[in-house]
Amino acid sequence: MTVAARATAVVCRRIRVRGQVQGVGFRPFVYRLAQELNLAGWVRNDGEGVDIEVQGVVQAVEALIVRLEMEAPPLASVTAVEASEAPVTGAGGFEIKVSRHGTANTSVTPDGVTCPDCLAELFDPAGRRWRHAFINCTHCGPRYSLTRHLPYDRPQTSMAAFAMCPACRAEYDDPADRRFHAQPNACPQCGPRLALRDAEGGPLSVDDPIAETLARLQRGEIVAIKGLGGYHLACDATNAEAVARLRERKNREEKPFAVMLANAASVAQFAEMNDAERALLESRERPVVLLQKRAGCDAALPGVAPSLGELGAMLPCTPIQFLLFHEAAGRPAGTAWSAVPQRLTLVMTSANPGGEPIVRDDDEALARLDGIADAFLMHDREIVTRVDDSVVRARQFIRRARGFIPQPIRLAKPGPSVLGTGGFLKNTICLTRGDEAFLSQHIGDLDNAPTCRALEETAQRLMDLLQIEPEIVAHDLHPDFHGTRFAADFARSRGLKSIAVQHHHAHIAAVAAEHGVTGPLLGLALDGVGMGTDKGIWGGELLAVDGERFDRLGHLRELALPGGDKAAREPWRMAAAALFALGRGGEIKARFPQQRAAGAIAMMLGGNAHTPPTSSCGRLFDAAAGLAGLREIAAYEGQAAMLYESQAAQYGEVAPMPDGFVLNDDGTLDLLPLLSRLADERDAGFAAALFHATLSEALAAWAVCAGAECGLHRVALGGGCFLNRILSAGVRRCLEAKGFEVLEARRAPPNDGGLSLGQAWIAQQATGN
Repeated sequence: MTVAARATAVVCRRIRVRGQVQGVGFRPFVYRLAQELNLAGWVRNDGEGVDIEVQGVVQAVEALIVRLEMEAPPLASVTAVEASEAPVTGAGGFEIKVSRHGTANTSVTPDGVTCPDCLAELFDPAGRRWRHAFINCTHCGPRYSLTRHLPYDRPQTSMAAFAMCPACRAEYDDPADRRFHAQPNACPQCGPRLALRDAEGGPLSVDDPIAETLARLQRGEIVAIKGLGGYHLACDATNAEAVARLRERKNREEKPFAVMLANAASVAQFAEMNDAERALLESRERPVVLLQKRAGCDAALPGVAPSLGELGAMLPCTPIQFLLFHEAAGRPAGTAWSAVPQRLTLVMTSANPGGEPIVRDDDEALARLDGIADAFLMHDREIVTRVDDSVVRARQFIRRARGFIPQPIRLAKPGPSVLGTGGFLKNTICLTRGDEAFLSQHIGDLDNAPTCRALEETAQRLMDLLQIEPEIVAHDLHPDFHGTRFAADFARSRGLKSIAVQHHHAHIAAVAAEHGVTGPLLGLALDGVGMGTDKGIWGGELLAVDGERFDRLGHLRELALPGGDKAAREPWRMAAAALFALGRGGEIKARFPQQRAAGAIAMMLGGNAHTPPTSSCGRLFDAAAGLAGLREIAAYEGQAAMLYESQAAQYGEVAPMPDGFVLNDDGTLDLLPLLSRLADERDAGFAAALFHATLSEALAAWAVCAGAECGLHRVALGGGCFLNRILSAGVRRCLEAKGFEVLEARRAPPNDGGLSLGQAWIAQQATGN
């Protein structure tokens, strides 16, 4: 065939597009491309993603195939475009076909922030969606939180309850409209609708629920506001009494709150940010971003994030949230107001009393938030899946949830479907399908029945939505965790194999999984606690990991845990343990005169009674903070370490302590020399900086020594202690200076929120696939 003949030849291609391609306007995008290129055929959604058949001249067909990936809609994430020859039919025209149901091999799009086009409509007094609290289009709005099943079509979502009015139906059916096949499409005529209720749940007869909600917030009230994946509790962040009242009612003594502001310019009044942090704030995922406070932040936002160096800030995500800030700005026409600093600053914290899962349903809100909220801003669109806010720091997840779930993490190779049930704290579950790992949204700590039920609900929800039937179940080694018991029951009821995975092995495996590593590597696993293979209390581990196998090369020198788990909540006890280990147990009672149990603790340490040993790095931080007198009793998990990090950051860099640690022949890393120095240091800021610098150098030297012995020069950093920015940066810098490759958690949290990913990866490796 000549070049000219080929250029005019008519061909037909069947095209499969995989990835995040449903609910993002992909079919109308294909339709418009086909119209522009004068191609015939059809497009439809199915369980695999998007299915296309096109015919026309070869150059046009090839152009379409290239542009499918290069020009995909904003919310799309194309992982593969596969084309095969098909017989030419001679059909004319191009159509969007009804979706075909089948086994799902695609995923749901995460919920996204209201797009600029919708915001322009929202604030246009002449438009029919002026101040409509549920505005959306194919480029934005709810997806995962309202989807029941795939394919993603309106009958499969909680919008099935709302029939479109003629105007909305016309938009939905018009391929040239950006709401073409926008499944949550709605307007003030066809719903959903807002409603405001009082503290007892009674309806409030108000003309404008948004205006009344703002007025109540400005008067100092606490309002429960229904969001995408659950309720928030909101109050005026500049009102010290309102913030204190929220803390008292929610039983949240000192744990920091997140704040919501209109835009990055407003956030800049309270916190510093670089370009990357600003991009995170303004991203379509709209996470809570941890930022360095500016001077005067704590005075301006009293009680919001006490004594910490960082402020958690986020920008509006939903139309309801945008409308609150629009109302506070005086209801201006257009969007120019949204780019300049605004005064309104709201505490916006998850409505999860008692550490339970975020409140999702309306009746649940009225029951569980009774006595906490002064009013409820509700609506009648059901939330199908509860999803909390994501929390991030530049280059690092702290909590992976709304905006990112259920985006898969690509694995190095396919394997059997595995269900990983996670750990005890910051629980998540993970489901794998081929070479994809679907890490669930943050579920919470499994210390209460509602969160345990939420784990089971989330597992079933993901299995149903993604149509995954696990072949293997993986769980933590600890027999008493609810995730372990659930895994055992799940596996037994289905006749499946279950695999117990050691906690710190899973931490390192999670990092290896997201980086696509399948060969051997070293791992530094540093956290608060995890049961070891010897049933001991591990937490400062140097491992050699090779798939489903690992060797414990060494651990931090153990300290006593006086009183068992209670020591994790009372840092002074760990300081007492450090003093005892230094041969200075006689100082304990005098060092902690406010603690009535000090004398008893000294006796317990001396008699080795109820003082199990631990290699935990988290408890090492507690010991150092306790020696500095920084925090004797913690109000929340990790508080002492967070305060200690803030002290170090405020003081600035110092040189590591010479001879501050010892690498013993048995593989233990002994930091008693450093603790001895800290016990006599009166400058808490200097002590914190010295601790971080010396610990970073010690950990790197430890790994380098092990690497020289076993021939490994790749190190994964896992565990919650690596949420400490100073520590993670210091260890990375020292290791890279020695020529080591350093892998860190980027797509999953380094803390226990990533354990289920590591468990699933190990179970896949154990099959030999």
